[in-house]
Amino acid sequence: MGMMVCFHVPFVELTNIIPSQYHYERCKRGYRQVKVGIIRCRQTEDMCPGTTDFKVAASGTCAFEDMGPVEIVGFLSCGGCPGKRAVLRAKMLVDRGAEAVVFASCMKKGNPIDFPCPHFSTIKAAVEKQLRPEIKVIDWMH
Repeated sequence: MGMMVCFHVPFVELTNIIPSQYHYERCKRGYRQVKVGIIRCRQTEDMCPGTTDFKVAASGTCAFEDMGPVEIVGFLSCGGCPGKRAVLRAKMLVDRGAEAVVFASCMKKGNPIDFPCPHFSTIKAAVEKQLRPEIKVIDWMH
């Protein structure tokens, strides 16, 4: 079994995702998982349950390659167009322990329907402006 290539893949292929030996070694040495909060597109909720997002977070692949497996503290939608609620939702995730706020790939890349959020750059900039500098903002997952 190999590592997953980071792009949208059918669910069947995701069963082969496994954490790398590097991640196992980090866990043995006492490294803790980074806590992340995920913001997704409200428009895609009916067609995507977030399965790939949870898989890459648990395996530490794709956007989490440098962090290893992460702990998800929350999985919320942006609140709907034009995304004004995303800032408050990002703050809520941080208040609940998130050390990074991650935008699901449906926001930037348009997965699974190849239709990126037309408000994404504005939403991301607003979130980055409102969060503390030490909170990492990641703009994709897989």
